[in-house]
Amino acid sequence: MNEKIVYSIQLAVSTDSIRQCYPVMSQLRPHLTESEFVNRVTLMKLEGYHLVYLQENGKIISVGGYRFSTMLSRGSFMYIDDLVTDEPFRGKGYGKILMDWMFQKAKDAGCNQIDLDSGVQRFDAHEFYFRKKMKIISYHFTRKFK
Repeated sequence: MNEKIVYSIQLAVSTDSIRQCYPVMSQLRPHLTESEFVNRVTLMKLEGYHLVYLQENGKIISVGGYRFSTMLSRGSFMYIDDLVTDEPFRGKGYGKILMDWMFQKAKDAGCNQIDLDSGVQRFDAHEFYFRKKMKIISYHFTRKFK
């Protein structure tokens, strides 16, 4: 029997709500301490970053981060920086709900497309993105200075 998911989706705007997202986000970004996470998100919000979370019965299950931008090559778009569901809840539809919510936000904002990067080792995530009708359209190159 399929149980109906009862949830709410909210933007993390306060320092406390950002901090509450850390346990789930740390599963995707384990290199960050809680204080580094809170400080980075606070700075990124000034640059247009939005941290959003899905909760059920007061428990944060999925967390996402996105921003809007414009480029000559693609026009107006949403870039999804982060998307993660708490490990015990993966495969139960929560990530789909949160991603669909972000897709609707992008449409409402008049975006031409949604983009994201995903580590080459994240095979389960890639299968999820393909099910969401996303395509691999480019390589992402990087050069670190440290």
